[in-house]
Amino acid sequence: MSNPASSNAALATRDLKHLWHPCTQMHDHESVPMVPIVRGEGAWLVDADGRRYLDGISSWWTNLFGHANPRIAAALAEQARTLEHVIFAGFTHAPAIELAEELVRITPPGLDRVFYADNGSAAIEVALKMSFHYWLNQGHGEKTRFIALSGSYHGETLGALSVSDVALYRKTYAPLLLTPFLAPSPDTYEGESGESSEQTAKRRLGELRTLLERHAHETCAVIVEPLVQCAGGMRMYHPSYLTGLRSLCDEFAVHFIADEIAVGFGRTGSLFACEQADITPDFMCLSKGLTGGFLPLSAVLTTTTIYEAFYAEYSAGKAFLHSHSYTGNPLACRVALETLAIFRDEPVLERNRQLALHLARRLEPLRDHPHVADVRQTGMIAAIELVADKASRRPFPADERRGLRVYLHGLQHGVLLRPLGNVVYFMPPYVVTAAEIDLLVDTAIAGIERAVTR
Repeated sequence: MSNPASSNAALATRDLKHLWHPCTQMHDHESVPMVPIVRGEGAWLVDADGRRYLDGISSWWTNLFGHANPRIAAALAEQARTLEHVIFAGFTHAPAIELAEELVRITPPGLDRVFYADNGSAAIEVALKMSFHYWLNQGHGEKTRFIALSGSYHGETLGALSVSDVALYRKTYAPLLLTPFLAPSPDTYEGESGESSEQTAKRRLGELRTLLERHAHETCAVIVEPLVQCAGGMRMYHPSYLTGLRSLCDEFAVHFIADEIAVGFGRTGSLFACEQADITPDFMCLSKGLTGGFLPLSAVLTTTTIYEAFYAEYSAGKAFLHSHSYTGNPLACRVALETLAIFRDEPVLERNRQLALHLARRLEPLRDHPHVADVRQTGMIAAIELVADKASRRPFPADERRGLRVYLHGLQHGVLLRPLGNVVYFMPPYVVTAAEIDLLVDTAIAGIERAVTR
């Protein structure tokens, strides 16, 4: 017999008495259920009443190899019995060293230095500050601005939010933020009629060139999410944009920051999205899948050239002064090492390609749906754009919250889907099966039918 004190209802009541959840209007929970999860099993989550939910979004894009993965859990337990944490200023430890060596080995060539932080937003803060500070150390204190893409999202701390362009997150805090220059996104969905994704990328590169011609002298870096602008609605674009961006950054002497926090570690079909353009950014920000969804950790990789701009006698005042209490945490580093070992030991990317093909086949019929303007996919990320009118691509009014209907339908049928506005997307753990993809898609289709019907 179940314990009433640990039921869904009891735990939800206790939660709502004290907790304040992220990206949530807490008033919604007067009608939207709070779901207390007690354990995870592979691609599934299990609530306090024993109901199972297929995690179609990898718990905010973090989980790669399944919940409670026994291999990663064992590595964590072993490390916890040895060293849980130590100050990372003046001290070091094997998990941090080995993880840095492995990250340098697997990332694009030339990224030879690793700076650890706690989460994705913190990694963006590090990259922004490091880029600015590099130019300052080089005698270019006039470089204080950044260029970001329209529709971009890089996190919710003030620096990361400053280079984001999603009004839902940015508008309220605008008076507190830096103001970036915005370059038009190469988003294929917003391309001109008859234009290929590569042609859209080329045209947008021309507009970026114009922006750099005017502002490169005061710009530290261009920051982009390679291939997929995730929180901005899973907007996708051609790899040639990254190739052109690398050339423009070199030509105009600005840095290239690649935010691979959501798209790294196999999400786009290659280990890192930048590989598809065969380029090396000046900074690569990593988090989320880095630890397989187990613990918060991020890393900023950069070049020896940038590192050497800070390397000087103490009296020169050039040191990079940025720290977090849990920088280089041994538990997180050990978990990350085990996550990367799975990539080495198993045919992860090959398996993902097969799963992505199956997902594409299942989504194909939705292209003809009268309320679907676009079905797009990059590797293990797929998205469906819901609209009020297909011909004009007129969106549903935001206040109708059509995506919420899909979410609620999913919960009722044992699937976790969390649309971004009117964009229904899939980003499942890599341990998902073809049958589970079928369940995801079937549930989403039924939820879409419910959502578009008044």
